[in-house]
Amino acid sequence: MTCAVLSIGTELTRGELVNSNAAWLFASLTDLGFDVSLGATVDDDEPRILRELERLAQTSRVIVCTGGLGPTTDDITTLAVANLLGVSLERDEASLEHIRRRLAKFGRTLTETNAKQADFPKGAEILANPVGTAPGFSVRIGTALAFFMPGVPREMKRMFEEQVVPRIRDLAPNDSYQIRLRTFGLPESTVGERLDGVAQAFPGITIGYRAHFPEIEVKVLARGATQAAARDLCERATLEVKQRLSDVIYGEADDTFAGVTGRLLRKKEYTLAVAESCTGGLVGHLLTREPGASDFLLVDVVTYANSAKTRLLGIDEEVIRGHGAVSSEVACAMAEGVKRVSGADVSLSLTGIAGPSGGSPEKPVGTVFIAVAGPSGVKVVERHFPGDRHQIQTLAAYVGLNLVRQMCGAPG
Repeated sequence: MTCAVLSIGTELTRGELVNSNAAWLFASLTDLGFDVSLGATVDDDEPRILRELERLAQTSRVIVCTGGLGPTTDDITTLAVANLLGVSLERDEASLEHIRRRLAKFGRTLTETNAKQADFPKGAEILANPVGTAPGFSVRIGTALAFFMPGVPREMKRMFEEQVVPRIRDLAPNDSYQIRLRTFGLPESTVGERLDGVAQAFPGITIGYRAHFPEIEVKVLARGATQAAARDLCERATLEVKQRLSDVIYGEADDTFAGVTGRLLRKKEYTLAVAESCTGGLVGHLLTREPGASDFLLVDVVTYANSAKTRLLGIDEEVIRGHGAVSSEVACAMAEGVKRVSGADVSLSLTGIAGPSGGSPEKPVGTVFIAVAGPSGVKVVERHFPGDRHQIQTLAAYVGLNLVRQMCGAPG
């Protein structure tokens, strides 16, 4: 069965917000077994919203929409749908009471602009929003079943999983199966070259790619007579993909690079200390975004100034003067210093030139020295990363975490 995703919001068409909702919905619907054939984005303009809904309803059996359910005057999705169906808006008292109670939790009182979020096209099925004030709803547009959800990602994802999925799961043809693999360390073109011929060797397989700097996601999608047949085909093809990319695959599905690193540290029962300079705390940020980082992360210290490297990590000033702050010697001393003062089993340090200025012919912008110290000693690598400041910092953080993974026994 074909599905379409419609994103509504002027902030999206103007580029003021990145449309992460659409990408998440595409992946989620595909995982459910749907053929997602269309995606569109439209601003908060009623005639254009109506045209898109009419167009999508002609070719799709399920339409999933986000945005335009808020309290402000530009949130017109509900009214537009009512006008499309030729019905009036009706206020739902249960939704109104939910909005009133939620606002009261934050010391706010219900206003008419908030109350309009409890208005729905007559005959609509209401979708509860346990984490926000904007309920969703579903209606039929011709032969299409259409769902309308808020644009706030946290609210949308919760509503989709709890309210939409149970209503559409049985509509999926169940003739497909997909496995998503997460990779780091190779550009998309090289990943594609390594996987050349896999789809031909496994009829019914489609290989897809999604570049999300600095990672490449590989999607192995199989279609078969039944979902069981598709799953068997997908798993066999995925084994081939894993063999060809064994040195760069770090996880599957929704794994994150930092999350996988943390799991390896827990498995080895290692604690970690980090000393950062050019990355300015990015490694610590990536690690602490994951739940349970306190299980292994003891300290992340940003020693940006040379004086901080000396005072906090105990690095000899002569080492910095003799080799420069950006050097293998200082990176090694930083790793050893933070390991010593924290008592961690493993330590990671990064020092470099993230730019856009500060480089030299001997050490151009992008030069980074990364050290990891552990039970087997200290390893220092020198890297020269391309890109702007953000890209250099991100690549350095990933390479640093990768060194930690390797020290924990991961391939690479």
